[in-house]
Amino acid sequence: MATQEPLVFTVTRLSPELICPEKPTPREYKLLSDIDDQETCRFQVPIIQFYRNNNSVVDVLKKDPVKVIREAISKTLVFYYPFAGRLQEGAGRKLAVECTGEGVLFIEANADVTLEQFGDALYPPFPCIEELLFDVPGSAEILNTPLLLIQVTRLKCGGFVLALRHNHTICDAAGFVQFMTALAEIARGASVPSIHPVWQRELLNARDPPRITCTHPEYDDVADMKETMIPTAEIVQRSFFFGPAEILAMRRLVPPRFRKCSTFEVLTAFLWRSRTCSLELDPEEEVRLLCVINARGNFNPSLPLGYYGNAFAFPAALTTAGKLCQSPIEYALELVMKTKEVFNEEYMKSVADLMVLKGRPHFTVVRTFFVSDLTRAGFGTVDFGWGRPAYGGPARGGTVNSFFIPFKNKKGEKGIVVPVWLPASAMEKFALEIDGMLKNNYQFVTEKTSLPIKSAL
Repeated sequence: MATQEPLVFTVTRLSPELICPEKPTPREYKLLSDIDDQETCRFQVPIIQFYRNNNSVVDVLKKDPVKVIREAISKTLVFYYPFAGRLQEGAGRKLAVECTGEGVLFIEANADVTLEQFGDALYPPFPCIEELLFDVPGSAEILNTPLLLIQVTRLKCGGFVLALRHNHTICDAAGFVQFMTALAEIARGASVPSIHPVWQRELLNARDPPRITCTHPEYDDVADMKETMIPTAEIVQRSFFFGPAEILAMRRLVPPRFRKCSTFEVLTAFLWRSRTCSLELDPEEEVRLLCVINARGNFNPSLPLGYYGNAFAFPAALTTAGKLCQSPIEYALELVMKTKEVFNEEYMKSVADLMVLKGRPHFTVVRTFFVSDLTRAGFGTVDFGWGRPAYGGPARGGTVNSFFIPFKNKKGEKGIVVPVWLPASAMEKFALEIDGMLKNNYQFVTEKTSLPIKSAL
């Protein structure tokens, strides 16, 4: 397959500004939970939304998305005022938001490109992402910087791009979609959000005294003795589309007793096995799979409606590279399914306790594959008055993590797009491994790649 020419365009930005809450808000310190302030969450999350010039919405055509969203931000911050504060760190690495009302960063921009020029394959990696979400110098730090950066870029066609970057310690994907939905509702004319935000971070704090009651290999301290970590400079990113035909083909490759397992479980098993095989690790090397699980429905009583803090864990599946690659696919599938079986309210409490007792560690990165299912997160439903986005979700993946993103291809088929990061040498092996497992029945490797893919057909 031929490699597509990269899209190049120019973005003209105005100087960044701070947008404050429209009305006075409380000045206070608000502690984060012991799930929020783990090292895993201490980074900035980029989100991007592409909106068309919707000719069917006549009233909106006369409105400027920059003006609409700028005004909505100041109004929404009255309800979500911690976002307008700054993060501080106290004793024991405990984080708190100092609610100062200083505001969030906002950038107005224009691009000499149309939405159509991005093509049908509107998913990561996006061209010129650093222009659509400008990294304001000094703003990417975790402490003492704005907790939210928003850039609205008008396109030549009348559509626009909304790019956001938020501090992960404040909220997870579900929490941020809740904030974005509130922002969109107010942009469309609402005076208050339909769901009132709830802080109550103490609900996910460690017990007194803290006690680790579950096994947490996801936080093991693993040394990379054989230098298996992938240097960033060698990494390329591709996105793979899995539609109904591909998922059905995968299901046909597993024994009948697994036919009722979820799409997430099947797809994760195939990706983990194929990714591990493509890296050609020593057969005795230990490998991990971490699956993000939303804890909101796993508490009794459930976390309150409107809670927008981090409420997830990622139980780990453990095996060796040799056993994973040499065993039938159902071996990987069983390991994936077991990660959900160990998760419950006690598991979450044990994670919070571990954070306090072990210094709030990062999850194990060495030989780890981290998967987060965003197919039901709701980024694709956020409507500012221009209709639903042509794409909504993560702006990029990561070196060890992949997201499952809902996507509709040009044939109208609904499926899942998965951004994958691998060394260039391993990426082609990964594509061929997946294609081979499906017995070459379907050509589903996308053409939007950073290097050529050999056709296995």
